[in-house]
Amino acid sequence: MSEAKVTILIPNYKTLKLTKLCLRLIRKHTDSTMAHVIVIDNDSKDESTQYLRSLKWIELIERKRVKGEIPAMSHSRALDLALKRVSTPYVLSIHTDTFVKNSFWLNALIREMEKDPDIAGVGSWKLEDPPSFYKRVWKIIEFRIREAVYRITKNEKQLYHVLSQKKSGYYDLFHKGSLNINYNDKEYYYLRSHCALFRMDLIRKYQLTFSAEGKTAGSHMHSVLMQNNHKMVFLSIGFLSRYLVHLNHATMVLHSEFGITNRTRRKGLKRIKKELQHLKSDKILKDTSLDY
Repeated sequence: MSEAKVTILIPNYKTLKLTKLCLRLIRKHTDSTMAHVIVIDNDSKDESTQYLRSLKWIELIERKRVKGEIPAMSHSRALDLALKRVSTPYVLSIHTDTFVKNSFWLNALIREMEKDPDIAGVGSWKLEDPPSFYKRVWKIIEFRIREAVYRITKNEKQLYHVLSQKKSGYYDLFHKGSLNINYNDKEYYYLRSHCALFRMDLIRKYQLTFSAEGKTAGSHMHSVLMQNNHKMVFLSIGFLSRYLVHLNHATMVLHSEFGITNRTRRKGLKRIKKELQHLKSDKILKDTSLDY
């Protein structure tokens, strides 16, 4: 661990199949002397927890969820819990639905980071194709409505409650039931935690955390680093897709407790199945040797 250059942080919540695939692909495509892996189980209490306990090559943290805690905050606080244990020069956050597919992936991220000493973080906003013009317009309208709701409620937990109610006009319009947004236009784009590499010396210098100010994971961290004149590099989808694939919102799709609609779930499951076939996931899931 002392020779490792990067610590990889991965929160887990009740996604046994995705977690197995995520970790086995990391094991398959990563130099074990280069990276230390910390998985934070968010009180799953299921087969995924048992699976993680069986792995000797990872460091496992078992976190107890706080009553009334929204999923986004559970995720951020899980990352913070692991952040305290990082001793490597770099820290990388990913999700259990982020899958490695190229053995040069970690070197590629570090190489982008080390192009300039002023770069504090590299990663992506979203690992998906750019939206069409009409989708971008619709996204702007959606953002403004979310912003207006937030200004009315003035409270994150209350906002999550409002957006999660099926009787809510907002919910019916956008089919969304969880908070996953920043409310300041200038802070809307930031390195998302499904793929975000940071310099640990700067995280310590500015005493940064993933959950700061109750925003989505890494949003405040990104803002502070930018305000202190550090560079934050968004890597292109074309570049990252050579090395990684992200099944956006897969955890939400697989768990009804997150409040998404049946229509959204059906579409999500179809998308997940298609991506897993491309990854030849069945072969990886049968290869238990990657657990050792």
